[in-house]
Amino acid sequence: MAHSFRKTPAQRRALKLLGGGSRYVLLFGGSRSGKTFILVYALLVRALRVPGSRHAILRLHSNAVRQSVLMDTLPKVVRLAFPQLRLKESARDQFVRLPNRSEIWFGGLDAGERADKILGKEFSTLYFNECSEIGYEEVNTALTRLAQKTSLVNKAYFDCNPSGKSHWSYRLFMEKIDPESNLPLVFPRQYASMLLNPAENAENLPAGYLEETLAGLPERQRARFLEGAWLDDMAGALWSQRLIDRNRVANAPELDRIVVGVDPAVTGNPASDTTGIVTVGRSRDNHFYVLSDASRRGRPLEWAAAVNAEYERFQADRVIGEVNNGGELVETVLRQVNWSLSYSSVRATRGKIARAEPVAALYEQGRVHHVGRFPELEEEMTGFTPASSASPDRLDALVWAVTVLSSGSGASRLIPA
Repeated sequence: MAHSFRKTPAQRRALKLLGGGSRYVLLFGGSRSGKTFILVYALLVRALRVPGSRHAILRLHSNAVRQSVLMDTLPKVVRLAFPQLRLKESARDQFVRLPNRSEIWFGGLDAGERADKILGKEFSTLYFNECSEIGYEEVNTALTRLAQKTSLVNKAYFDCNPSGKSHWSYRLFMEKIDPESNLPLVFPRQYASMLLNPAENAENLPAGYLEETLAGLPERQRARFLEGAWLDDMAGALWSQRLIDRNRVANAPELDRIVVGVDPAVTGNPASDTTGIVTVGRSRDNHFYVLSDASRRGRPLEWAAAVNAEYERFQADRVIGEVNNGGELVETVLRQVNWSLSYSSVRATRGKIARAEPVAALYEQGRVHHVGRFPELEEEMTGFTPASSASPDRLDALVWAVTVLSSGSGASRLIPA
């Protein structure tokens, strides 16, 4: 049923690898390199080959996989490569059924997601999309469902823009080391990988994307999103990915205090800095739990609405806003959204590194825990050094929230003004 659409040479090599003898295959590389497209294509070929087979495309959050793959990539692949194929979507259960009764399911693996409909079934193929955002524990849990008995050899596919070399995907596929035991893999030949970069997919990209958009990124982002390079831990950085992962938890305990830290962008220009919006709670044993990162670009009333949404979602005690740049504007715009919101301002009198060091020390002591995963915040943390020129907006919001909570006293949910 496959139509003869034009594959790039890199995609043809990828298909050969995906159809080879390895059970686990990772396609990694830069942004817009065609990884997702060719993996969805390969998954559809498998689904069409064996009637009644079941397959899943998984990401950290179900809404992300729905928007990026179910509503975007999948229809493109069908239109270009399988123009006669008609899929029937079950919006409630989030899967599509092929004419031969094969199914492709879509789901999220975050601790807060309801993944029981996915993990209660058996599959012939699991595809972990953007696996750099997914924890190894969640991957291992999902792999227990790679157990459907058909004529297909059951396989797991992965893709990512490479992150740090301390990430489990690098250790598993590049170093061939079990990320949990730190021992060499028992069956290393079952793990294969391939680099795909956007330059090899140039014929499918808009003009200027390679030369301007990607080539104009800061050095580390350019290495990751243009060259598909795995990144070393930054010299001088206060955080490493391994440090963050070591203290990560699935759920927070009962919390005595919760605050929303805000590092505001004072303009609504789309090219302006992001407004950092990070919610953190404190437990009775003086541990700190990062609950959400709702940071965003937008006009003042837009980010104020996002702050208030987090304030109400977590029933926070107070919003903590940095006023070095925004001054009274920060409180004024917040009160336009919620006049009764509890608010305190903070003003930076020391440099960013000096403010961040005590918070980094709490991470070293194992007292700060990320509840789930916050890829953009964590990338900002692990990439920030004294030499950094970019404004660490998410990190600043995190630092203010933890600083206020760690300097407080008592167990009351009320924070003194």
